[in-house]
Amino acid sequence: MTRPPTHPARSARRRPAVAAILSAAALLLVTFSQTQSASSQERRPAASRPTIVLVHGAWADASSWSKVIARLQADGYRVVAAANPLRSLSGDAAYVRAFLDTLDGPIVLVGHSYGGAVITNAATGAPNVKALVYVNAFAPDEGEAATVLAGPDSALSVPDPATVFDFVPATLPPTPGTDLYLKRSTVFASFATGLSDRDKAIVAATQRPATIAALNEPSGTPAWRTIPSWYLIGRKDAIIPAAAETAMAKRAGSVITEYDAGHLGLMSDATTVTSEIERAARAAVH
Repeated sequence: MTRPPTHPARSARRRPAVAAILSAAALLLVTFSQTQSASSQERRPAASRPTIVLVHGAWADASSWSKVIARLQADGYRVVAAANPLRSLSGDAAYVRAFLDTLDGPIVLVGHSYGGAVITNAATGAPNVKALVYVNAFAPDEGEAATVLAGPDSALSVPDPATVFDFVPATLPPTPGTDLYLKRSTVFASFATGLSDRDKAIVAATQRPATIAALNEPSGTPAWRTIPSWYLIGRKDAIIPAAAETAMAKRAGSVITEYDAGHLGLMSDATTVTSEIERAARAAVH
């Protein structure tokens, strides 16, 4: 049997063509890998930066931090917004502490409103919490309850609580386990000042209640005694008046920043709130 004749010229032409294709494919693969690597590095928070843990307050949920989260993530921070059960101060603090214990590395712990009382207790003795940030928040000392700290000038401190709250269940008198919802009129007039009517309506519709027990439970040993703290005081806050916030911030030895915001400054002025959190984060790693 005779073999078909070979064509050296054709084979020679084919080899460079195949080599060129393989070379182009390899170059494309390398370029794609480098692009993916660069993109991943841009999205990955710097290893030296702390994790930011955000704790919401009563009549809110983790979504109240949405604007702040977007800004922190854009600046390269790892951010998690913990769910605050709003059932009891000690139980809520224990839950947040268990959440903190799942995280590695340094943490900046941020609390808004009642969330400030929660972080005050959750961070006590936590070695990885390097800074506390209070945003229009309660910073209680041992034995103090949130309702007392709000003071007589709070829009919620009224002779008849039924004028600002709805009770669930509606049975009167309420019990420690009764859920408190803000009346729509309270949200519009006092709680969500600084927001548009559309956003106020959303806040009123999506609020999560706190129990009477949670808002009246005495605090434990405060973390601010041993952990550096920062405090954002809302000059226009009708829920925790600026005077009450200032007194708590000075007692805690916090770095104080005032801004022209109501109680939901984290929503109406997320830029200022984010800047203060990042200020604390930079100090926490130096």
